[in-house]
Amino acid sequence: MPDVPNNPISATVDFSREGVQHGFLKLPYSRDDSAWGAVMIPITVIQRGSGPTALLSGGNHGDEYEGPVALSKLAQQLSAEDVSGRVIIVPFMNTPAFHAGRRTSPIDKGNLNRSFPGRPDGTVTEKIADYFNRTLLPLADIVLDIHSGGRTLDFLPFAACHVLPDKTQQARCEAGMLAFNAPYCMRMLELDAGSMYDTAAESQGKVFVTTELGGGGSSSARSVAIAERGVRNLLVHAGILRGTIELQPSLILDMPDASCFIASEHDGLLEMCRDLGENVTLGEVVARIYDATRSGVAPVEYRAARSGLLAARHFPGLVQCGDTLVVIADVLA
Repeated sequence: MPDVPNNPISATVDFSREGVQHGFLKLPYSRDDSAWGAVMIPITVIQRGSGPTALLSGGNHGDEYEGPVALSKLAQQLSAEDVSGRVIIVPFMNTPAFHAGRRTSPIDKGNLNRSFPGRPDGTVTEKIADYFNRTLLPLADIVLDIHSGGRTLDFLPFAACHVLPDKTQQARCEAGMLAFNAPYCMRMLELDAGSMYDTAAESQGKVFVTTELGGGGSSSARSVAIAERGVRNLLVHAGILRGTIELQPSLILDMPDASCFIASEHDGLLEMCRDLGENVTLGEVVARIYDATRSGVAPVEYRAARSGLLAARHFPGLVQCGDTLVVIADVLA
């Protein structure tokens, strides 16, 4: 096999050093307004003694804010004396997308969470993915990637894990999900998992937990509080922080198959007929789409393909053909 090129990203922090370090992952990027410029991805490393390593990330998509807010606060507040082991915090994983307030990078249109395992000689987004895949993930025992719906989706606030072939690993991921203790916990089905960060972490045997904590392209006091409490709960669960897990009531949800998803087959104006958290029944009208080019035309009705809880919805009032309108989940407990 040919040698794999070295990744051009360099870290200004030392991953083996004790104490608290704030620095950057520096990715050289020559551009029109900065010939010898770089993409500077903020990173914090907090380490004391021996113990597990947690890799915590937000901003995988640049229009999702609960992770960046909660992890920025954690990076400021956490001291080395609090930690047994190591915490690596990357609040703005896809820094170019985050600064643009976009799901994808303005540099190369790259969706970081669909770019794994990445390439060290690829686009900016592929280089970031490769660095996480080959440098940061191997350091970690437990991985948390905080998501929300961004500008185009809204979710019930849930922590999530995936159904995995290795049931022992799946059980460890589920334990982490339950420890995060969002108001809802989801066994999540991904429609396109092959190139996701989630899959990269799970394929390396890591305990992987993700979230969807709201949406609409902003955060709320409630959603940030869920993220903050969940991160600390997970670090206590991992044995990195001392203390007890703060538990609140949580519903267990499942997305067992593709019938959970209702996709639009039309462009137009969206009317939601059920709200997040409401129960729906098989065959019930959950959304209507109106032709926005003329009046006097009956809307197209979209009906539930299963009974369950409305767990996600399209966020803006206008939809395009192919957009996910609704996600309906089973309630397990």
